[in-house]
Amino acid sequence: MFTKALKRWAGVGQKQTAAGRTGSTTAAGADSTAASADSTVSREASTAASGTSTAASGEAAELRALAWLQARGLVLEQRNYRVARGPSARGGEIDLVMRDRDGTLVFVEVRQRRGSQHGGAAASVTPAKQRRLLLAAQHYLLRFAAPPPCRFDVLALDGEHIEWLPAAFGA
Repeated sequence: MFTKALKRWAGVGQKQTAAGRTGSTTAAGADSTAASADSTVSREASTAASGTSTAASGEAAELRALAWLQARGLVLEQRNYRVARGPSARGGEIDLVMRDRDGTLVFVEVRQRRGSQHGGAAASVTPAKQRRLLLAAQHYLLRFAAPPPCRFDVLALDGEHIEWLPAAFGA
């Protein structure tokens, strides 16, 4: 049972379709995989035609936040630092790792919302999200013999309004 789950997680017996999805390598599954790829491509095309995708919107928000923070003197160390917790558990991702003028390492979470009807972008950094950020930051800090001072900032983009929350939460 465990071996079967491990093989499924590792992708053994799977093939990748043109759209990047995995499907069964059996003959019976080949037709359904092709149909799935066709529907995925048409969904992606309709998303592109209707506007920006969530990923593209997030990428644009991160670039906007990066430029905004660099204009305030912070220097980029790394973008989108990811760490996995395990095959079925979510890890963490840090949108921007930056260095402040005083040498402080700044882990930045960029949050974007079109409006503030659900509490705004800053309110969407939940305790669970904070734990995942902390996990990723701990992993990132392993590369230092003596870790520098660090903090967790949130850059909230609510429509055109930018709100910077330095030291938004502690470790």
